[in-house]
Amino acid sequence: MSEVINVLEIQNVTKRFGNLVAVRDVSLNVAKGEMCAIIGPNGAGKTTFFNLISGFFPPTSGAIRFDGRDITRLATHERVARGMARTFQITEIFPELTVFENVRIAAEVAGGYRLRPWINRAEAAKVHQRVEETLKLVSLETKTDRLVGELAHGDQRAAEIAMALALKPHLLLLDEPTAGMGDQETYDVTSLIRRLHREQGYTIVLIEHDMRVVFNLADRIMVLDQGTVLAQGTPQEIAANETVQAAYLGTTA
Repeated sequence: MSEVINVLEIQNVTKRFGNLVAVRDVSLNVAKGEMCAIIGPNGAGKTTFFNLISGFFPPTSGAIRFDGRDITRLATHERVARGMARTFQITEIFPELTVFENVRIAAEVAGGYRLRPWINRAEAAKVHQRVEETLKLVSLETKTDRLVGELAHGDQRAAEIAMALALKPHLLLLDEPTAGMGDQETYDVTSLIRRLHREQGYTIVLIEHDMRVVFNLADRIMVLDQGTVLAQGTPQEIAANETVQAAYLGTTA
């Protein structure tokens, strides 16, 4: 039996804002190649927990390890450099730039070129190839010259995911990837995420409010409620959990 390799290990993290405890004693391990979903009602602490993982602020207590290294006190950009990439509930893109230009910015960051005044022809060709490969991965290869601000919402989200992928992440954090989408766009983005997970082998943690998406995608689900872990398990275990049903899924046993 092969040993499970954890990409992410979160041990008893707590985050306090004054007297408010937004996250309390939460632990989570995410194995290499796993898709883990985080769900919970509004105010459950999901976004705060994501902010702790991605380094927007440090935990008050507890520890976070990424690829076997302690990153508890590392800044966001240091975590990105180590292979962590995140998308946001509100799409974070450059609407006045083309699809290609948006993804090129991320590819140049990944290549370590952004702080240099120029790059040579071989480096530029390498970046160009990386951008083309990434856009094909998210099915935007026919829209490379379109301004991102002119794209449909679903394609804008795909462009944002492409920017994250161009960073060559070992861990992809997706914050409400289908927020504000209609049924067709939700289906398209869900299909994209499934491909990235199952065909490309990406390790993914996502926050998602749409239970159809969660139960369709996730290997494992963690339920937060008022900053604490209500339950963890497979989609089948979570669906059958009476406490989760009563507190979140809206049914009683």
